[in-house]
Amino acid sequence: MKLLLRSLPVQQAKNLTRFLRSRVIGLLSNPAVTATLNIGGLWILYTTDLFRMMHESTLLHVMIHVHIFLAGYLFTISLIYVEPIPHRTSYLYRSFILVLALAAHGILSKRIYAKPPEGVPANEAEAGGMLMYYGGDAVDLMIIIILCYHWYRSTSPKKMVKRRDLPSPG
Repeated sequence: MKLLLRSLPVQQAKNLTRFLRSRVIGLLSNPAVTATLNIGGLWILYTTDLFRMMHESTLLHVMIHVHIFLAGYLFTISLIYVEPIPHRTSYLYRSFILVLALAAHGILSKRIYAKPPEGVPANEAEAGGMLMYYGGDAVDLMIIIILCYHWYRSTSPKKMVKRRDLPSPG
C-alpha cells in the first residue's frame, strides 16, 4: 500500500487514503466480518448445492474461486498488520476471532470427510477433508506465529538510550 500511495499523484493518493479510512473499509477489515466471508463462504460452498452448481458453470466456478482468494486475503490482512491501517483492532480481539475461525474451519473439514458434498465420491471427500484439515493447520500455524510475534513485539519494553551512555564528542 505504501508503494501504491507513493507512486500515485498527490491528489489521487489523498483520494485513496480517504477511501481507505471510510466506514466501508473499516467494516471490510474487521476480523469478524472477514472470518465470516472466508469460513462462512466455505461452509455455504460445501454444505449446499453450490459446489455441484460450480462444476456446471464456468462463470460461477471463476466467481467462487475469486471469492475464496479475496476472502482469504482479507481475512489474513485483517489479522496481521504489515502496513499501517486506520481501522486497527486489538490483538486479543484478533486472536479470539482467529480461534473461532480455526474451529469452524476444522469442523467443516471433518464434516466434508464424514458427509461428502452431493456428487463427490467418499474417497475423494476423505482426501479433500484431510487436505483441508492438515493444510489449513499449516497455514493457520503461520498466521498464529506471525500474529503472536507482532503481539510480543508490541508489548516488549523499548530500549531507552541514556544521555550519559552516549559517546562524548571529541
